[in-house]
Amino acid sequence: MSIDALFSPAKFGALSLPNRIVMPALTRMRAVPDGVPQQISAKYYAQRASAGLIITEATAISVQGHGYPQMPGIHTPEQIAGWRRVTDAVHARDGRIVLQIVHHGRWSHSSYNPDGSLPVAPSAIAPPGSAYTPSFTQAPYEVPRALETNELQLIVASFRQAARNAREAGFDGVEIHGANGFLLDQFLQDGSNHRTDAYGGTIENRARLLLEVVDGIATDIGAERTAVRLSPHGNLGGLSDSDTVPHFSYVIGELGTRNLAYLHMIEPRASSIGLADDASIDSANNAMLFRRLFAGPLITAGGYTTQMGVDVVTAGLADAVAFGRMFIANPDLPERIRTGAGLNAFDRSTAYGGGAHGYTDYPTLPLDREVAIA
Repeated sequence: MSIDALFSPAKFGALSLPNRIVMPALTRMRAVPDGVPQQISAKYYAQRASAGLIITEATAISVQGHGYPQMPGIHTPEQIAGWRRVTDAVHARDGRIVLQIVHHGRWSHSSYNPDGSLPVAPSAIAPPGSAYTPSFTQAPYEVPRALETNELQLIVASFRQAARNAREAGFDGVEIHGANGFLLDQFLQDGSNHRTDAYGGTIENRARLLLEVVDGIATDIGAERTAVRLSPHGNLGGLSDSDTVPHFSYVIGELGTRNLAYLHMIEPRASSIGLADDASIDSANNAMLFRRLFAGPLITAGGYTTQMGVDVVTAGLADAVAFGRMFIANPDLPERIRTGAGLNAFDRSTAYGGGAHGYTDYPTLPLDREVAIA
């Protein structure tokens, strides 16, 4: 099938994409300790402005929402100004960029909170494994504090303020992170949500917080600039659900009525791809299972090769494909795909933390000009 399938333009709400090759959110741990994106991040993202769409690394909506070292935020004036440098650099190269906003929930550690308070979650259930503290040391995950019902509107308000801040910072929209084991996903899945109030029990109740966040943000910045990421069948952070397909069918069906910019789904074969280089096989196919429930634009992600991306778009199971590690290692990925040029290999040892090495120094094709950002 023709590679042209990835190079036709597309309309995603208010966003006009010149191609269907998406750079997804990719954790890089290079913000300064107070969550302000560094100047080098403007260069990193601008180098990749030829993507049909750039989705930033997960960005904390509040102090409480942080969960890994040198994670960027969007809740202070300094963070907004730092992100404005990034969006200006991307737009100067005719790119499109949205901010992924997140609350880590139980997948955090008390060391991120100035008062030393515990992480929060739908229920007091600790995730397995160890957290990375702000100093890049490991510590066992703690049993989180279950959020009180009257606190949940504060979570919604924090997401809404983050979206407004994103627009102030120049972003073209926001992607609400409801995937990968973070707070909104913790509410969705019944393995982590044992609540008995209006936000627990039935899937209608467990989806309530996500939908309140979506509706609030859509009111503030427009549904056409609001998107959601989900990971049905995902198990990051020790999450599990008793009946994934009907439960997520309800969630996706509800999102499908809201005229969002897009829905972004992660394939379960790559639910742990951030932690390893190999995708699993014999997994469920989320694009095939749920495409019919969402009439708007759909991005699929997770262990895709170029040919797999062509196939899924040609089959109508998705409208765009996100390539993660390929975009880290190949700033000019669309041109490499278009011309059939070879790809740089991804160096996992430089993925998290550090400076320019493994961040802005991956080579580009000879005809690609250097991004002129100090």
